[in-house]
Amino acid sequence: MWIFGWTGPSGFSARSTAEEVTEGIDGNGLTAIVTGASSGLGEETTRVLALRGVYVIMAVRNVEAGKKVKEAVLKESPSAKIDVMELDLSSMESVRKFASDYIASGRALNILMNNAGVMATPFMLSHDGIELQFATNHIGHFLLTNLLLETMKKTVVESKKEGRIVNLSSEGHRLTYGEGVRFDKINDESEYRTIFAYGQSKLSNILHAKELARRLKEEGVEITANALHPGAIAATNLLRFHGLINAVATSIATFVLKNVQQGAATQCYVALNPQVKGVSGEYFVDSNIANPTNHAKDMELAKKLWDFSMDLTTPK
Repeated sequence: MWIFGWTGPSGFSARSTAEEVTEGIDGNGLTAIVTGASSGLGEETTRVLALRGVYVIMAVRNVEAGKKVKEAVLKESPSAKIDVMELDLSSMESVRKFASDYIASGRALNILMNNAGVMATPFMLSHDGIELQFATNHIGHFLLTNLLLETMKKTVVESKKEGRIVNLSSEGHRLTYGEGVRFDKINDESEYRTIFAYGQSKLSNILHAKELARRLKEEGVEITANALHPGAIAATNLLRFHGLINAVATSIATFVLKNVQQGAATQCYVALNPQVKGVSGEYFVDSNIANPTNHAKDMELAKKLWDFSMDLTTPK
């Protein structure tokens, strides 16, 4: 239980849970994709969105784990609408297959929850030869969003309801390389710093949301794009590459870290709460608008990242 936190303008705080920030909200008729939905924040987000009537598509690497979560949610809420689809964000081939299958299914898409991520991994390259944290946390979600954007636009027109794209970032975006994003050294193993590389990927999540928000506004499309920090949470598998740190975090979690119900609150708030209607290009912490770093507000950097990401994701 997070013991600190003050209520902000939204009426919520760090202590608020995902159920509390969505209480009384009717999500029937909405369809959401949640990446990384088989554990941690993604699992709780799936549960709460489904509880509110949202049709949730769980996009997961481990389909069997996803099916177990689906069964657990259905046991609690028999009327919940949930499907499980395979998605590996570290593989552009997998992202393209997921998007192609999703579009072919004819499903609507109101909410895209870019939740999945890895944290502080040893230096590794993705299936596409890109540093793993940048590839999984940013590039995979960047490509997924672009591939599904037309489906979201179509849904907005047909449903006459605002679409929402939600990027999970982190306060870890404050701990990145000096230049923010090392475009020319993404794959430089000799200068790789695990925490800075994580910060770089989380900074990219904010910059992606800001540039996407700008483009959607310019186009006059009723889709918002925001980023958020869920809070310090022990009960996730983000730290699976750091056994000792994970063990210490778990031991103190009861006193100073959020539980998963509190951790998932901000993303559920940004995805469903009517207070956020029309709000785009912002960064949220504890279900309130917050102030990220100067790098995260640099629109030139955001544009450069967009172009860099487009180049990486465009088939050669």
